[in-house]
Amino acid sequence: MSFFRRKPKHVATAAPVETAAPVAVLDRGSITGDYTVDASHSRLGFSARHAMVTTVRGQFADFEGTAHVDAENPAASTVTLDIRPASVSTGTADRDGHLVSGDFFDVENHPAITFVSTSVERDGAEWSITGDLTIKGVSHSVTIPFEETGTAVDPFGNTRVGFEGETTINRKDWDLSWNAALETGGVLVSEKIKLQFDISAIKNA
Repeated sequence: MSFFRRKPKHVATAAPVETAAPVAVLDRGSITGDYTVDASHSRLGFSARHAMVTTVRGQFADFEGTAHVDAENPAASTVTLDIRPASVSTGTADRDGHLVSGDFFDVENHPAITFVSTSVERDGAEWSITGDLTIKGVSHSVTIPFEETGTAVDPFGNTRVGFEGETTINRKDWDLSWNAALETGGVLVSEKIKLQFDISAIKNA
């Protein structure tokens, strides 16, 4: 039975996170350098409409990424992401099991989702990153607008930069085409998928 027909289970709310020690805020122009994505303080998420009436949200727990940021010459900036779709989490085990199957990510044959930038533009705190997104061996160019959310030195001496971005793709373009028709019309899972990026990256020593 498909997970889409299962009734959702209650998902416990995570306990509040203690407030971190104060950090030193840096000037935006000082962010130029090479960075590694801090996966423990970042989120790669997605959302899709379910049964035409509600939204299902998920994220990937296992990923890594690097970036070269050039504040003065943004075109020289680069970004790479490597995501393991087997780590997908939507709060329901049956749904996650369906997503990693051949109907969707087919992780047995395609263990990685990758993004490699091809161009970067900047307008103040707004960045636009275009790159090749590869899922199940299929690659298409996507453009993701990002907002630079801050730069700081954390209590451990790490220089951090934060970005938030979002874009929408059509999953069928990447051969993620499984669906089921509804008796009332329409389909069970939307073709349009919103991708969300909350990134904290640490400057390399």
